[in-house]
Amino acid sequence: MKRVSILHGHCLPGWHGRRTASRGVPGRPGVAKLSLRPARQVKQREQRTPRRTDRRLTMTTPASRPLGHYDWTRVAQDLDTQGWTILSKLYAADDARALALASEQSGPLPDPLPAPLARLRAGLYDRLLPIARAWAAALDLDTLYPDTLAAYTQENRLADQSRSLSAIQRLPTDGYQPLLQHADGTCVFPLRLIVLLSEPGVDHTGGELLMTEQRPRMQSRPMVLPMGLGDAAVIATSHRPVQGAQGIYRVTARQAISRVRSGEHVSLNLMLHDAP
Repeated sequence: MKRVSILHGHCLPGWHGRRTASRGVPGRPGVAKLSLRPARQVKQREQRTPRRTDRRLTMTTPASRPLGHYDWTRVAQDLDTQGWTILSKLYAADDARALALASEQSGPLPDPLPAPLARLRAGLYDRLLPIARAWAAALDLDTLYPDTLAAYTQENRLADQSRSLSAIQRLPTDGYQPLLQHADGTCVFPLRLIVLLSEPGVDHTGGELLMTEQRPRMQSRPMVLPMGLGDAAVIATSHRPVQGAQGIYRVTARQAISRVRSGEHVSLNLMLHDAP
């Protein structure tokens, strides 16, 4: 989409001209008076202008590979065993690059989401719902997940959770994401999705997706998730149950992205709950 500047013509250095709805210059009817103000004020006004990237994202977001193409029995086994699984080629390479170009900076996705992303998010909730319920039962939690994402979103609103966590993340050279978990609020869905929108070794080096699990009376276990362009990782958001010799215990999962050594790392983060 071709960009059009909102400023035209010439102006004095450090100043921007603005036409005002005045009665004209005395002695010259019909000639509008030119008002001058510092460029700093114009810059502040431009920063409040809605970004065009959100509109472009809405119009051009590509569809993902249908979730029904994946073996969800294997997905559940992977998540129970290691807390993560890979959905290979959720986006074709060209579609992943198109989605990466849809937003020029890191930031939250538009609300409401573009239709293809909204369908992906709702479908993901449906597929992961049995796992979320099984984990809650194993951890003896009284959390009840409703049958649809729409109903779960309403529960988020009733819990004063309305800030979307879904976002495009761009990390430049030397950028990284420290270990974190999105566990704030009453409603926390135990699983989330991360899609790699840049190609390792081509668009960037470094930037590996890392997970750690903190286990009772044991050292934290680090994991590097193998991902290529268009691949998606379903990972534990915060806590998950693990079967041990003495029964089920709870581990705490955190996620990070290692330092980008060169280029730019781009990813899509889809969360199934909102933040307070």
